[in-house]
Amino acid sequence: MQFLLAFIVAAPLLGAVAALLPAPPGLKGTSPAQAVLRHGVTVTGVILAAAVALTLGFDHDAPSRFQATTDISWIQALNIRIHLGVDGISLPLLLMTALLFFLCAVYSYFKFPDGPSPRAFVALLLVLESGTLATFAVLDLMLFFLAFEMVLIPMYFLIARWGGAQRQAAAWKFILYTLLGSVVMLLGLLLIGLNSGTFDMVALATDNGRGLSHTTQLTAVLAIGAGLAVKTPMWPLHSWLPDAHTAAPTVGSVLLAGVLLKMGTYGFVRILLPVTPDGMHTLAPYLGAFAAVGIVYGSLACLALTRKGVKGDLKRLIAYSSVGHMGFVLLGIATMTPTGVNGALFANIAHGLITGLLFFLVGALKDRYGSSDLDTLAGATGAALYGRAPRLGALLAFAAVASLGLPGLAGFWGEMLALFGAFDPAAGLSRPAFLTYMAVGAFGTLLTAAYLLIVVRRVCMGDPKAGPELTLADVHRYEFAAWTPLVALTVLAGLWPATLLGLTDPAVQKLLAGGNA
Repeated sequence: MQFLLAFIVAAPLLGAVAALLPAPPGLKGTSPAQAVLRHGVTVTGVILAAAVALTLGFDHDAPSRFQATTDISWIQALNIRIHLGVDGISLPLLLMTALLFFLCAVYSYFKFPDGPSPRAFVALLLVLESGTLATFAVLDLMLFFLAFEMVLIPMYFLIARWGGAQRQAAAWKFILYTLLGSVVMLLGLLLIGLNSGTFDMVALATDNGRGLSHTTQLTAVLAIGAGLAVKTPMWPLHSWLPDAHTAAPTVGSVLLAGVLLKMGTYGFVRILLPVTPDGMHTLAPYLGAFAAVGIVYGSLACLALTRKGVKGDLKRLIAYSSVGHMGFVLLGIATMTPTGVNGALFANIAHGLITGLLFFLVGALKDRYGSSDLDTLAGATGAALYGRAPRLGALLAFAAVASLGLPGLAGFWGEMLALFGAFDPAAGLSRPAFLTYMAVGAFGTLLTAAYLLIVVRRVCMGDPKAGPELTLADVHRYEFAAWTPLVALTVLAGLWPATLLGLTDPAVQKLLAGGNA
């Protein structure tokens, strides 16, 4: 188990180096490009298999305990250690990350985005995977920061080199926003480490802020929270996200929404809640307010993009929907209750699965139509996907109703638990304020249903004979291979939420109790 986790974190880096080397004789296939793409599928597949083995070997009777741990001294002068481990909070995120990278590698093997040679693409994809996996596995504040920053350069180049229109501007906006947030976050992490005498996240969580003054905790929450909020993204620090999603290639959008956004909310749960509880308690009402505004803002922005004649881009619409969905995650965290935090963690996984599927589907539509503009897709009489490409239309409708939180699918439980948490927040928090946030969030679910149903009506319905002559390919085999696991897991998590909550709840209870539960 100890070896498995270290292997999962380090192997993608070795795979990235190997991707830049010439393919051995006999393994080139029909071309060097095919060989390196096959290499990407192989490495991500091995990482996924190792993540599944780690999950099967995980002691599910003790999900609150860190398992598969590695603890080695690294920089003795600063007491920084190579400390790895997973519990019920990080294991689902680790597994989902490995799955999404494998599905993206499979998709890219058959549908490589327009751009330079695949060699750099695969290497960057694997470096990105290593950084995201490390973020969910490390238990040292400085290692967390390094892993957090490690993803920026690969994602920048994926957008700038293989993206669509306005990709350079979007890539620069992405990296400038996130770098500025990260500088502030680093100051907060150093403040905690230097004042407490350790950067070890387990020791800091067990101490539960007792060694830090209220002023220190408040300053740390403001600094670290700002950096995490940019990555989440929280309104009003979200403006980089729509441009990045619109310009990114399909797999870039899937990974940005499905994995990178989770790094920010994970930091709130793993660092701020247990390490600076007093500071979080003071600022939680403000975090809840920003979350509630983000829920409604994201939904209204999506509704504006669905209007006829606006030429709203579907990728941009889904990006704005992420602002709303991540608002529910932040609202759950702000309640500082087991119910709310469990809802936030569940919504994290649900959003990764469902929004990843949505970006795959919109990418497929753009490949077929040559555009992801909603007016172009809908045309005068509707795109009529139900008649022209029924399987594609059915999958788009499924992803839309899952995203709007239909009971029985994964999107329902996270949002419901976040709202339940707001109904009865932690002791000392203003219940009237959180009841207001709950009402605003509930109104946001209605707006979410409105814009997603409009998208389904405009894209999936219509008379295929009344529109222009257009022959659309239905779902290809490689698309089925990449999308079916996401559909299956969305249904599984919706019908059996205890599968996930049984992992997260004991770990959350212990985390909120300061390691004493």
